[in-house]
Amino acid sequence: MKTQIFALVTGFSLLATAAYAAPTSAQKQEFFEVCMGISQNQELCACKADAAMTLIDERFMGVVISSMKGGAPAAADFNAYNTYVAKSNQVCKPNY
Repeated sequence: MKTQIFALVTGFSLLATAAYAAPTSAQKQEFFEVCMGISQNQELCACKADAAMTLIDERFMGVVISSMKGGAPAAADFNAYNTYVAKSNQVCKPNY
């Protein structure tokens, strides 16, 4: 019985890990470059790029980068996008 429960928990853990893939280093670099093109603030862009690596996953990093380039998040991503912006501002722009 304990073996079955352990196998079940392990299986769920693997599924959860597979479902959440951290942003790639290439995405982080692209984020930084797009940010610099917008703000020319190296300190802010570095902070925001670092924060994105822990706040969002690989798929959502694509949403954020696309939005920074002038795209709009899909309706299903809009609330999550606003939450991400607020959290990254809390980290990188205290008292904003």
